[in-house]
Amino acid sequence: MRRRVTVVAGLAAAVLVAAAPSQAAPTLNPLVEAQNYAKTLERQAIYTSVGGQLQLRDVSNRNLAAALKAQLTDPEREFVSDLCWNGSDGCAGDARLYDWQAKGYGIVQPVLFTARDGATLSGHVWATRAGPAKRPGIVITNGSVQADEQMYWYAAQALAKAGYVVLTWDPQGQGQSDTFGAAPDQREGFPAQTDGRPFFDGTEDALNFFFSTPTHPYVPESSCSSGTSHAGKQARRVVAGLDAAYNPYWQLFSGRVGLAGHSYGAAGVSYIGQWDPRVDAIVAWDNLGQQSAGSTGQGFPPGEAGCPAHPGDRAAATGTKPALGMSADYFLPPTPNLSYPAQTKSLASQEYTRRGIDTGELVIRGGSHLDFSFISNPAFGATLRGADLIDWYTTAWFDKYVKQDPTADRRLLTDRWRHDGSEAAVDPNGDGNMFSFYHPSRLAFTLADGTKLDCEDLRGGCPALSPDDGYAGEYSYVALAHSPDGSGPASGTGLYASGAARACTSRRSVVVHLGRPQGAKVVRVVATVGKRTVGRARGARVTVRLRGLPRGAYTVRLRVTLRRRGRTLHVSFTRRYRTCAPQTSKKTVSRSP
Repeated sequence: MRRRVTVVAGLAAAVLVAAAPSQAAPTLNPLVEAQNYAKTLERQAIYTSVGGQLQLRDVSNRNLAAALKAQLTDPEREFVSDLCWNGSDGCAGDARLYDWQAKGYGIVQPVLFTARDGATLSGHVWATRAGPAKRPGIVITNGSVQADEQMYWYAAQALAKAGYVVLTWDPQGQGQSDTFGAAPDQREGFPAQTDGRPFFDGTEDALNFFFSTPTHPYVPESSCSSGTSHAGKQARRVVAGLDAAYNPYWQLFSGRVGLAGHSYGAAGVSYIGQWDPRVDAIVAWDNLGQQSAGSTGQGFPPGEAGCPAHPGDRAAATGTKPALGMSADYFLPPTPNLSYPAQTKSLASQEYTRRGIDTGELVIRGGSHLDFSFISNPAFGATLRGADLIDWYTTAWFDKYVKQDPTADRRLLTDRWRHDGSEAAVDPNGDGNMFSFYHPSRLAFTLADGTKLDCEDLRGGCPALSPDDGYAGEYSYVALAHSPDGSGPASGTGLYASGAARACTSRRSVVVHLGRPQGAKVVRVVATVGKRTVGRARGARVTVRLRGLPRGAYTVRLRVTLRRRGRTLHVSFTRRYRTCAPQTSKKTVSRSP
């Protein structure tokens, strides 16, 4: 059934038109610019090493064989004219992320379903075996041209580990989705980069598939061009065992959903996320756009072609969904600045703020449009740690607005990305601050307690930022993806103080059991509240003594010494407690981090 929402004039074209500068732009420093631009060369160290090349070659060969088999066993599909149809080399994504299910990291199911114009769309649904019986979902929409779904598996796997069901899929004309629609709509959605429909209508088709169940199987909408229904093709291919009748992980899906998209996909989710009432939050990777399906106002991407059969589907939306934008210093292809860059990155986010919508804009220092997709080719420059920052804030934003986790504020207001150790190690000046110094990064949203937060310069820092984000050690999407299914979020050590762990206790002591995080042996634990030591132990079990602590909420910091494979590691994390009754009992209660 085609949905309709009340529409009014949304974000006008003026959203992306720069205001007149209030003062002259600073002078560009050529040396500083050269060092900043050189950061786009960092990522290639991952896949140009001997080991990286061997791994990429193995993955490429497997992908090519699988693509040829898919074409031979399903000749109705026509995807070999797509740029990344074989998933090889620069189209393979991060080669370290394959064998997700085979190695016990999580579960994944390949799916095919029919778009509204009759094209067969290809995708994967990701989750973990361990976790809640019902979980929120995320749908990720690719960018255009060389941007198949494998390039976004770094985000899909991180989100699945964080407790989401995730759909990655190839828009029409990308990866292994059909290049053309079916008669009489062969030209609808082609070419995708000028039509735009695969990134707007395609996102809606992907959402409809994501919401499908055995009792409400997926039925494609009728086409925009002619109004033709291609439901018959979907039904026929389901009977033949080719298309999926519904989301294979429908039982896990709670019904709350967020949208993430890159480039043309960012434009698509910026609109569809506000237009479709089922969507709870949006993350737009380079960059947040308008609440309309027309031109973005910057000339790229060029919006979506008309819909003669359903003109109401192109009306501006009146959504108020929280929307986070992310971008980088350089665009596509990344080229060095010849003058100080115009301050236009945050214009859409600032307009969201003026409309009272929770939002933000994060700009990666030295990053490019390609930080958001993983292309294993040195011609496509990106930073070493950009994808980790992207995953962190994408997950935190969805945790706040899709999961409705009040402790997500701590992760959004983390100070860690201003002092990242791996970033400092590869930076020529030892600078661990990952936020652009050309373009201010901002966050403007409502905290869980109702307080309005407005930080207009994350690089410079704001009083609300804190290192107490509940995550132990350095964040790495690869380490997180490679943690065993059921081990929970990991950061190399496996210790993670969940932000949801806000215990209410009336006990005089709390026993914390650390176990053996990812095989490491816990050799020492020291627990403190402020400057006061409240627990000390040799081993994985420490008793935290609460006697004499004030009523109300307080933070216990656990400093842990680990030993694994001959190496000694030091990590720390915090637990938040609050007293809910006078402390009169002498019993203990077990807690785990």
